[in-house]
Amino acid sequence: MNILVTGGAGYIGSHLVKQLGEQTKYHITVLDNLVTGFEDSLLYGKFINADLSDYERIDEIFSENSFDVVIHFAASLVVPESVTNPLKYYLNNTANTTNLIQVCVKHNVNKFIFSSTAAIYGEQDADNITVTEESSTGPLNPYGTSKFMSEMVLKDASNAYKDFNYIALRYFNVAGASVDGKIGQSTKNATVLVKVAAECAAGKRDKMYIFGEDYPTDDGTCIRDYIHVEDLASAHIEALDYLESSNESNLFNCGYGRGYSVKEVIDMMKKVSGNDFEVQMQGRREGDPSALIADCTKIKSMTNWSPKYDDLELICKTAYEWEKKI
Repeated sequence: MNILVTGGAGYIGSHLVKQLGEQTKYHITVLDNLVTGFEDSLLYGKFINADLSDYERIDEIFSENSFDVVIHFAASLVVPESVTNPLKYYLNNTANTTNLIQVCVKHNVNKFIFSSTAAIYGEQDADNITVTEESSTGPLNPYGTSKFMSEMVLKDASNAYKDFNYIALRYFNVAGASVDGKIGQSTKNATVLVKVAAECAAGKRDKMYIFGEDYPTDDGTCIRDYIHVEDLASAHIEALDYLESSNESNLFNCGYGRGYSVKEVIDMMKKVSGNDFEVQMQGRREGDPSALIADCTKIKSMTNWSPKYDDLELICKTAYEWEKKI
């Protein structure tokens, strides 16, 4: 099977490429502009340096290759930046995804797996913070909206072009590094909690901040469902198997169904590292819902996905060990 992975030199994409490459049945091509990705994180596959905004170049790449499926990661994904620079997110995420879908339809590449996000759900009822794929959507920031719009494009394309089918995987908070220590998150100027805490634990930052301690949660800080990057990568392979066998479009949440607060994550990072780094309080960030936890019944019932690393201590330990290494 010939697979094109866009954004495959990024954090999640590189872990998927690693898992695909460890199976001989896949032939992998990675397309990345290396703005946030790293070519040395690619352990398998053929690499093409290109940008999805260059429609003619992308069309040429599809003409020169024979892809069976596209797995689409390439995107901008920093929530606070999306609030201050929304047009970047609508262009890079929604417009470029639409261009990519158009090229797929033109070249009869009829299987598409999309890297979506739990940010499309927005704020949920305080009495029911666990969300299913049927929960109400209401993104609180342009990042979430840009991803939700891309899902709508996929849905409409699938309805219009009957052979074109997709899976949208709605990620919750991905974290950690490969258990064998070969790859991890190398993002510059990271804003995600586990990565920032790991940098503090490794002595790369003097301190970190908690943004808001007045949320309606037990300790006042935001609660999120943290999924290990290896489990998220394996969810893509199971989604691909599902798409191959069913030829039906679908949406799947990807998480563990349990949540941890910001303070709990920081305390765990301090525990695994043995370093009591400085943490300061600041006000809330715009666009942060108080709590988001995944109901993953659907993906577990419809695919063979069986997560192996549902353990906050392991997530923090692998992130910390990777941070010490780079």
